[in-house]
Amino acid sequence: MRILQGSCLCGACTYEVEDDFEYALICHCSQCRRATGAGSKPFAGIRAERLRVHAPERLLRYGESGEGERGSHDGHCARCGSLLFSLVRKQRYVHVTLGTLLDSPTIRPSAHIFAGSKADWDPICDGLPMFDAFPPD
Repeated sequence: MRILQGSCLCGACTYEVEDDFEYALICHCSQCRRATGAGSKPFAGIRAERLRVHAPERLLRYGESGEGERGSHDGHCARCGSLLFSLVRKQRYVHVTLGTLLDSPTIRPSAHIFAGSKADWDPICDGLPMFDAFPPD
């Protein structure tokens, strides 16, 4: 299995993840916009045990967003603030932010989610399917 490397902006927090993601999406919800400071958050999902974080405990900070099963625990570098991943689905999965990968994953995003609440200034022009919430299973 190919192993991908990832890092925060300053390099203090690094991680490895198997290149075997189950899905990849681009989220346009207001929480992801605020967490990233961008119009969307491209991410790929994989079982949590397949992510190995290499960061001193004091440098990996977790913040909560959302509530219930859809809520997440966002892993940020405490030094530079980069959002590395979100623990989701009762912390069984991680959503790795694709922008923090140093290597290119095999998977590509397949759809835009929460497109109904996207920022007006952020056009979607790539032809991928768009959903107002999560896509149907």
